[in-house]
This record gives sequence, structure tokens and C-alpha cells, in this order.
Amino acid sequence: MTTYQRAVVNGNAIFYREAGAKDAPTILLLHGFPTSSHMFRNLIPILADRYHVIAPDLPGFGFSDAPDRKTFSYTFENLANVIDRFTQTIGLDRYAIYVFDYGAPIGLRLALTHPERITAIISQNGNAYEEGLSQAWNPIQKYWKEPTSANRAALRDFLTPEATRSQYLYGVADETLVAPEAFTLDSALLARHGNDKIQLDLSLDHASNVAVYPKFQEYFRAHRPALLAVWGKNDPFFLPQGAEAFRRDNPDAEVHLFDAGHFALETHASEIAEVILTFLGQRLGVKSGPRERTGQNTSTTQA
Repeated sequence: MTTYQRAVVNGNAIFYREAGAKDAPTILLLHGFPTSSHMFRNLIPILADRYHVIAPDLPGFGFSDAPDRKTFSYTFENLANVIDRFTQTIGLDRYAIYVFDYGAPIGLRLALTHPERITAIISQNGNAYEEGLSQAWNPIQKYWKEPTSANRAALRDFLTPEATRSQYLYGVADETLVAPEAFTLDSALLARHGNDKIQLDLSLDHASNVAVYPKFQEYFRAHRPALLAVWGKNDPFFLPQGAEAFRRDNPDAEVHLFDAGHFALETHASEIAEVILTFLGQRLGVKSGPRERTGQNTSTTQA
């Protein structure tokens, strides 16, 4: 059973989903734009048979607090610091990370800071290579190079309900598999007062992620973490070349491409979960059968 909890980090509430036995190996699921931990709703119950699963909402996303921009600078470095503190607050000291979209530069910053804590990396359309960026990034990159009010305003097109719906449906062979509440919830949360400015700040700061790609790549070479890429090959933002590039710096990386879009879990949660369970079973030595349910966390608490 998944529980829904909050932990207080630096005075702000971080909402998170938790499932599985607390004495099992932990997987930390990190979402991206424009979504929240809701994107993992179908994956969590499958992984929780064998793993302790934690899925937080980033500050400014989902049901976590959105601190005022006057007191909190929305940068990826700061988001990573909050998630780092969050893991310490709830008592995580070793965990695998599942990184998607924005979750990749956040999770990989955790790996740079605490390589000893990372047991494995699962990247689902979580990019760390420039060749993985498609032309859809052009207007955002223009804003990086020329951070004018006009270029900032142009990015508001990414915040509309139509754009959010398109992110879910682009590259999907059967649109009837995509639950409409997913993009409807994302759109409602994006529409909260002031959230548009938060998202535009992060669009600008995404340049810092590209700047740190070489450090991520050096980490892959130096530490050779157990690394699995499960990629929706029809993603309009992150190309399959980004998945294949992991092998250049970590030859043992395993890459699986699915006939899916950006939100591959919407249509391929079962298939992706099967690959993850097999991979982690081999790399972490966790048996593939279901765990005994004794000791599983089934109550909601506040950290």
C-alpha cells in the first residue's frame, strides 16, 4: 500500500509517496517537468513488492510547498540540496535513483556529492549528454543565451494546458492508454498563482545542467555505477542518442528503448518495471519473487 506523507525540510513541507518494506533496498524516484510523483503511481506498486520506494514532489511541484521566490532561488542546485536534505530527514543513507527529465540533473548532483550512497541509477528519459537534446530545446537555449523579457515570455507556451497534454501524447501509438487525469492534474498545479514564474526561472537555470554534463560523465567513468537507461524513443525533447551515450562513459550501462513518448510510464509501466526488477536483481542481488509483507509501512506519518 502506498502512503502519502510530508517531511519538513528547511521549514517547507515536501510531499512524498512511500511504499514497500522499510528494511528493503530503497529506490528514490525523482520526477520532472511539468509533473510530480503522481507520474509514478503505476510503477510504485510493482517495485514495492521488492523495494522500499520513495517518491517526493520537488519544491514548487505537485503537493510540496512552493517557497516564495524572494526567499528561495529556484535553481537545480538548490532543488538538489533540498532533496539531499530530504533524504537525510527521512533516514535514507543508501538508495538507487530513478531519474526522469528534471529529476536527472537533481539526482546526478546527489551522486556527485554522495557517490557512496548511490547503489544504482535508472534513467528514464533523464539526459546527461548534449547529443540527447532535440531541437525542441531551441527556444529555451535562446533564452539561456539572451535572457530578455521577450525570450522569457516566449517560453510561456510550454506552460499551457495544450502544451502539457501534448507532452503526454506526442509519440504515443495508442492515446487511449494515457490517463487524462495525469496531464489535467499537471495543468491545474501549473496554473497556481506564481508557479509560472517558478517554471520560467528553472527554464533559465537549465543551462547550469548542461554546463555540469561533463562532471556527470566523469562520475560515470570514475565510479561505473550500475546504470540502466529505459527510454521512450519518441520523446520530442530527449533523443535516444542521450540514452546510448551512457555506454560511452560506462560500458556496462544497459540501454532499453521503448516505442513510447516522453512519459513512457503512462503506456509502458509494466514493461519498464520488468526491466528494472531484472536489472536491479542482477546488480543488487535482490531476489525476483515478492517479499513477505510483514514490516511493510502502511501508515501515514509526518517526518
